Amino acid sequence: MSDCIRGEQTTREETIGSFLLPRLHEIGLHHVFGVAGDFNLEFLDQLEETDGLDWIGCCNELNASYAADGYARTSGVAALVTTYGVGELSALCGVAGSYAEHVAVIHIAGAPPLGKIEEHAIMHHTMGDGQYGNMLAAAQPFSVAQARIEPSNAVTEIDRCLRACLLQKRPVYLQLPSDIAYVTITAPVAPLTVTIGSDMAMLRDFSHAAAMKIQAAATVAILVDADVDRFGQTAKVLELAQRLGASAAVMGTAKAVVDETSPNYLGVYAGAHSQAKVRKVIENADCLLLFGVRFADSTSGSFSQNVIPDRTITIDAWRSTVYPENFEGIAMQDVIGALLRSVDPRKTLNTDAKHVEMSPTLSVNDSGVSQKWFWQRIQVFLRAGDVVAAENGTSLSGITGTPMPTGVTVLSQALWGSIGYSLPACFGSMMAAPDRRHLLFIGDGSFQLTAQELSSILRHRLKPIIFLINNDGYTIERLILGERASYNDIQLWNYSHLCSVFAGDTPFESCRVISTRDLEQALNRAADSDHCFFIEVIMPRMDAPEALRTLGPVYAQQDYGKSWERLR
Repeated sequence: MSDCIRGEQTTREETIGSFLLPRLHEIGLHHVFGVAGDFNLEFLDQLEETDGLDWIGCCNELNASYAADGYARTSGVAALVTTYGVGELSALCGVAGSYAEHVAVIHIAGAPPLGKIEEHAIMHHTMGDGQYGNMLAAAQPFSVAQARIEPSNAVTEIDRCLRACLLQKRPVYLQLPSDIAYVTITAPVAPLTVTIGSDMAMLRDFSHAAAMKIQAAATVAILVDADVDRFGQTAKVLELAQRLGASAAVMGTAKAVVDETSPNYLGVYAGAHSQAKVRKVIENADCLLLFGVRFADSTSGSFSQNVIPDRTITIDAWRSTVYPENFEGIAMQDVIGALLRSVDPRKTLNTDAKHVEMSPTLSVNDSGVSQKWFWQRIQVFLRAGDVVAAENGTSLSGITGTPMPTGVTVLSQALWGSIGYSLPACFGSMMAAPDRRHLLFIGDGSFQLTAQELSSILRHRLKPIIFLINNDGYTIERLILGERASYNDIQLWNYSHLCSVFAGDTPFESCRVISTRDLEQALNRAADSDHCFFIEVIMPRMDAPEALRTLGPVYAQQDYGKSWERLR
């Protein structure tokens, strides 16, 4: 019986699936990624009956997890559905990447029937020991909330996990036994509420301490990491930089988060491997505001940052520090708002650090395509509002050094660094924002890991421009160790022919280019294309962006220590 208060219905009878699926749509989802399996089919039946939600089946669970990650980076949150054991463990690498890089993904794993779980029956897709806690245990380190959904806890556990996902911008895990999706429960009528609340006394104390530190500083600078984007604070951070007259640099994980056409934008900070002007401003600032910054080896030039702690103010998702004092329980968005209200405007922007990026003048002829020429040409090819997916290695290194027009989103996995990520992530992003132009840059080695998802791109008649950089194997690894070693070799594919294998009746265009003239012609056609355009670019095996060539030996020394010289 539904409860009523003052004549208004507050609850209703509905099935667990018909409660969970509208909740997903309510928080902004229009698509759900995954792979069908016999423990999730009833739930998928309900999904297909749910208005506003479309099922996006992927070629495998790993690709589905990457696609969900890309969708969430573009739209804010994503959902992933797998089956028990074999499906969810296949997806776990991608889910772990979302956890590491603070991406909100809701992972729903269909499980054996609840009765079979309770009687410890030996079911397929299990360890054959009648134990059913192991998949929950496997998910726990890579999610901020986990639950096995049962009729008795469905409402509270679903809402608890969804709130945790949205508030912490990390994956959550819902295990859904196969026989309960149509079980009726009493569910609230009211929509899900997600309240961001800060400790106001702590916020006032922080605001006062931070304002004092900023006021006492002759120079102020800002360093931004990916959480600024994850928590939707990009515009506010730039507004704060303008108010403070501060230059703002980004970590490599936050490429293009700050508008690179803004006079406040400084560049990418990578410790000792930064451009000199970027390093000087960031490391010499009397007060440095760090927004969500994590100094990882892959973004700091193997921990070569030189940031003096007592000059810093650190603003993280749910805590901040005016060194050395910590202020707990205050949200980033509230902190930025408080700073905008409490700090006085300044006009101390270091104009000496500014630079104007000129469009390069490039010769076009029958010579081969070098990395340097390619990325300079891509700089001109980019448009405002593009989404750029860049695979780890030469692609991400090239994109990191390429100036971005306003409104560009860069999809990369610079911290977790799972190769093959960018192709399915680009697919997921295109499902979230099909009206934005998507460009994918991926190496031949990485492409071979997830190439099947090219078929999903074609199946949905999406229109990316894909640059397959064919440099004959794992160039990034060759630059670290094993330049001539067989373990860095891969089988040569006829990459430009693969669209014809996957396309069915979907129109596409593909080509293989070996010269700058070939590439120029391909770019001119791709710029006006109304379908998927696949460009295989042949490049020399050991050619790479200069930053990657410099960092290869640095990472070799970090990873192998004194043995590196002998190993090389």
